[in-house]
Amino acid sequence: MRLDPKTTALLVIDLQNDTVGEEGAFAESGAAAFAREHGVVEQATRLADAFRAAGAQVIHVWHIDEPGHVDSTRNAELYRSIADADALVRGTWGAEPVVTPAPGDVIVEKQRMSSFNSTTLDTKLRGLGATTVVCCGAWTNWAVEHTCRDAADHGYEVVVVTDATATISEEFQRAALDYALTTVATRATADEVIAAVGLE
Repeated sequence: MRLDPKTTALLVIDLQNDTVGEEGAFAESGAAAFAREHGVVEQATRLADAFRAAGAQVIHVWHIDEPGHVDSTRNAELYRSIADADALVRGTWGAEPVVTPAPGDVIVEKQRMSSFNSTTLDTKLRGLGATTVVCCGAWTNWAVEHTCRDAADHGYEVVVVTDATATISEEFQRAALDYALTTVATRATADEVIAAVGLE
């Protein structure tokens, strides 16, 4: 696998305190433990550093609700759980990223599972000349999987980083990586992706 830094962007999806933090709103779900045990934040940080060093674009996608979740629908259990936990609210510690953006990084906010749904992501990617997206973040079987599917439907080549994605259990991880995404995205480790952009 080779990735051209000029046409490849890294999507760091929903790596926020509430989603993977030890004191986050969903820590008791197993998400924080899974992320810690698999070194997901460290791997995502390595990827971001490597992409910047290679001259490739890094894009952070964050789930952000307004205070009181007044602008959020509750049509699915996932969205109801975010509101019930008062999670991912703008201006709070829980909404802050665990992978810090650097100068030149792009930030996109969302309120649905897919990073493309009602956001500026596709416009930004096309403006940057990206034809391939590399996806990492949380949670593998929700936001990451939906983003990969939408990216493919939007015409992008998709890579999902298997050791830089986190969810709440190994069962859910395997369901996304070994079943749902097998025909949608190329699966690769962080080391393989870093080598593919020409840094190792």
